Amino acid sequence: MQQPKYGLSIGYLARRTGLAVSAIRYYEQQGLVKPERNAGGQRRFMRSDIRRLSFVLIAQQFGFSISQIREELDRLPDNRTPTKEDWNRISRRFREALDARIETLERLRDNLDGCIGCGCLSLQSCALYNPADRAAQKGAGPRYLLGDRPET
Repeated sequence: MQQPKYGLSIGYLARRTGLAVSAIRYYEQQGLVKPERNAGGQRRFMRSDIRRLSFVLIAQQFGFSISQIREELDRLPDNRTPTKEDWNRISRRFREALDARIETLERLRDNLDGCIGCGCLSLQSCALYNPADRAAQKGAGPRYLLGDRPET
């Protein structure tokens, strides 16, 4: 697959990323890629847009929203191909978010069969884990799975 001489066409980008042309247009509308137009009005993408779109696909698989992804991509330079250090900065921020999610998932896995601090008071054990619905003082929802600790 030979790279076009004057920027990448949307078709070429679709073949390289595995995305449908319509998906690339959607990501363009969302501000995730910013192609230029040639004299004929056709989109022309930078080679680095292959990496940007690949990043979008991976970040979405990890559960990041389009707005979160856009926020990170907006930190990248528009006038040059992002460097390894540019990508490392994004990676560090995403790593922190992923570590927090992993911690929450582990807590969910380990405590799902016990009290989750939801205030239901329907299980016999709630009288032990959450007497008088003390978890409600910490806020709404499953307080103990959200990171609050039962008072001992």
